[in-house]
Amino acid sequence: MYGKIIFYEEKNFQGRCYETSSDCADTSSHLSRCSSCKVESGCFMVYDRPNYMGQQYFLRRGEYSDYQNLMGFGNCIMSCRMIPMHKGSYRIRIYERENFSGQMHELNNDCDNIMDRYRMSDCQSCNVMDGHWLMYEQPHYRGRMMYMRPGEYRSFKDLTYDRMRFSSIRCITDSC
Repeated sequence: MYGKIIFYEEKNFQGRCYETSSDCADTSSHLSRCSSCKVESGCFMVYDRPNYMGQQYFLRRGEYSDYQNLMGFGNCIMSCRMIPMHKGSYRIRIYERENFSGQMHELNNDCDNIMDRYRMSDCQSCNVMDGHWLMYEQPHYRGRMMYMRPGEYRSFKDLTYDRMRFSSIRCITDSC
């Protein structure tokens, strides 16, 4: 088993709990709320809305006794996605505009400032060919983030409930 996360209804790991080693589209089907969690192994993305929507946060092995204060979530964890371990190369193509148009750059590793390094005015679509990635709203891996698994993403505005501009990107390695 690679990943394991335990959700608790109350802060400081109190109240009823729910444990999973896979994706969970709606934690409310198991708990009335989720106010703390422990990641015993692996890496997970947690979301503040059901069905992997809303604000996202990357969790690695550790204890999160009051994630609302720690991460700035306005509500509670409503869904989670287990990030599978990836062995091998990392490869992503980022595009300046939607539908894979405009400038294109292929990355094989982290980039702390997309706009400065590639002189792109924006990043609005991508094709993840190998590995799993985190895209960040601000340079130097700060701000809100978006989990990108292998696949084509023709328009980032379809993925978020508000317009996010991505400024840095990082590979998710097995050293979680």
